Amino acid sequence: MANEDKKDFNAMLNDSKDMPKFQIISDVKSIEKYGGNKMYFAPPIEYDKVMKLVPYGKVITVGSIREYFAKLSGADFTEPITAGIFTSIVAWASYQRSDDETPYWRTLKANGELNPKYPGGVEEQKKKLESEGHTVIKKGRKNIKYYVQNYENALFEL
Repeated sequence: MANEDKKDFNAMLNDSKDMPKFQIISDVKSIEKYGGNKMYFAPPIEYDKVMKLVPYGKVITVGSIREYFAKLSGADFTEPITAGIFTSIVAWASYQRSDDETPYWRTLKANGELNPKYPGGVEEQKKKLESEGHTVIKKGRKNIKYYVQNYENALFEL
């Protein structure tokens, strides 16, 4: 995200934008990819609530949160793009607050990848995860990405 210092992420966090809501999709490729046509949109504050559940030493993926919301709502899947945006909003909102911290650094992208869009980028997320006992590894030569090693062993179950 750009211009983070000029945005009020806590206002964004609490703006439901008419969510939760469902949308029926008709794109055949998307239906095949996601296993159905009933797509769910969860409001940003719901991501915050779930991310607060992840205890010290555990991690969760955005995909797991999406699966949880889909199951809870009776949808086939939760919309992936807003999920990524809303987890970043949660991170920045927590960063801007002086209390009631959300442990956003415990929420990973697919395959245990760290999120460069969180406050402080992967360096800060790496530091926080390592302080909780996780090992972070680097992959790639040009397009370098960071991952929690064996993240599957530390997954938090919703």
